[in-house]
Amino acid sequence: MSMESSWVSIIPFLLVIPISIWTKQVLPGLTIGLIVASYLIEPSVVGGIEQMITYLVGSLSNENNMKIIIFLYAFSGLIGMIKMAGGIKGFVESVSNRIKTKKGALFLTWVSTLGTFTAPSLRVVTIAPIMKALLQQVKMSKQELGFVIETTATPVVVLIPIATAYVGYMTSVIEMAFKNEGIKEDAYTLFIQSIPFNFFAIVMVFLGIYLSFFHPSKDKTMESSEEIGEKEETWHECHPAVAKELPSKPLNLLLPLFLVLALTLFLTWWSGREKADGIVQAFIKADTLGAMVIALIITVFVTLLMFLFQKMPLKEIIGHFITGGNELMAVIILLAVVWGLSTATEELGFSAFITENLGWIPELFVAPTLFLFGLLISYFIGSSWGAWGILMPLGISLAHASGASLPIVIGAVFASGSFGAFTSPLSDTAVTISTILKLPVMEYSRYKLKPALIAAGISLVLYSIVTFIF
Repeated sequence: MSMESSWVSIIPFLLVIPISIWTKQVLPGLTIGLIVASYLIEPSVVGGIEQMITYLVGSLSNENNMKIIIFLYAFSGLIGMIKMAGGIKGFVESVSNRIKTKKGALFLTWVSTLGTFTAPSLRVVTIAPIMKALLQQVKMSKQELGFVIETTATPVVVLIPIATAYVGYMTSVIEMAFKNEGIKEDAYTLFIQSIPFNFFAIVMVFLGIYLSFFHPSKDKTMESSEEIGEKEETWHECHPAVAKELPSKPLNLLLPLFLVLALTLFLTWWSGREKADGIVQAFIKADTLGAMVIALIITVFVTLLMFLFQKMPLKEIIGHFITGGNELMAVIILLAVVWGLSTATEELGFSAFITENLGWIPELFVAPTLFLFGLLISYFIGSSWGAWGILMPLGISLAHASGASLPIVIGAVFASGSFGAFTSPLSDTAVTISTILKLPVMEYSRYKLKPALIAAGISLVLYSIVTFIF
């Protein structure tokens, strides 16, 4: 039973944000927030812990939440199988010797997004080794290379509404906030509507295209490509996914990715075909999350059979599936804590408190303010998912109280998290790219900060304009 509006409902969030920034990790802050919220509800030594466990179990027993967890684990497991089967290495080898110019290399980087858009991590481990090999024959600094790769990673993935590792989570945090506010609208539909308002990601993509193809590099401080080529080890050694001992079979990457995309589109349409007239309406009415999970599970089984047909040991395939899935256990734990904290703060009366005390904020300021606040949080914690989990309940509550446009506010929250994932030296993609390209993380992060701030500034202006129009 939810409590009435109370100022104590904001205490967990007042702890989450500074602790996450201080520790540079979002999970400790969220966990402490959940513990405090649980003890505020059940203020006894054992009662608070029991309440926390109740919230965690409750979040994991929700059907849609479990579908998201299954999707994330199975998706990461599928990538683990593909790595083992030489799919990524084969793709790298098949194209790395065909590019001779800088523009050709950059064109390949952008075009390859069509086949590897399902997750930023897949983009990085697939394209970075290719580009690293090309550094020996094209004139490009390693910072410039890393910037182009990252521009085609998170900023692109967050704009794609199907068959990515992000869709389930992004829909989940919207649904969680809607549930707290008693909003009955479909979370996935609002996610689709919010995509045009993820201004940072959109501006970053266009800025990346401009800097890649129309703006000559003025970086004179970097080593020459020849010097880089002399110092670097072979690209086979830059990441386990392209190790020498793996087989080289590009179809082991391309076929599973094509299958999961095709099945997702078909099953999404199939689940909504009887509820609407026409293809577009069928997609709107569809059970998108369910279709994505089913498509992925079918793809995993088909891929398993394909690898067995190639005489790969079953034990090894399953082992790499489990290893790959376990790589996302930290994210799954993060999700459970986010869901639990949301339920706890709602019982403390968080939504009612926001409505009664912050409803005076003009709707014109909600999206721009959230975007600016989110930039700081996501940069210092380095996690888009963490920032979204923290900010979405607040954003939806403010939008609901002030009458601000939900798609614009949701887009602003997602945009602010995208900024941190792209810009922060703590983000997974920044660390991975720096490792592969042998770049100091802080030096590389400073290199891409200027264009990121330009994109953030343009985005802030756009939020100010659209909130006035809509």
